[in-house]
Amino acid sequence: MKIKKGDKVKVIAGNDKGTVAEVTAVFPSKNKVIVEGVNIAKKALKPTQENPDGGIVNKEMPIDASNVMVYDSKSKQASRVGFKVEKGNKVRIYKKTGAEIKGGKK
Repeated sequence: MKIKKGDKVKVIAGNDKGTVAEVTAVFPSKNKVIVEGVNIAKKALKPTQENPDGGIVNKEMPIDASNVMVYDSKSKQASRVGFKVEKGNKVRIYKKTGAEIKGGKK
């Protein structure tokens, strides 16, 4: 999967199309990502000892990784991800600008 936790992405499909936000979780086996403030769903919580009232909370749900593109803050545009080998290290680059992608945690 070319998208990593901590990447800034732009949503290109769905109800939140056009939103630019950070990836908070990645699920490579399911090809899904959780993006901050995107795809919010209401979930009912049963009462527990920590939360005796229970209630309804807003929760960010996963969206398919094909519905987001990595966002380049400098050029202010979304781009596909490519790879380049520099000094024996494989680095991710923006396909549009050729610049190296900074950030993203493994």
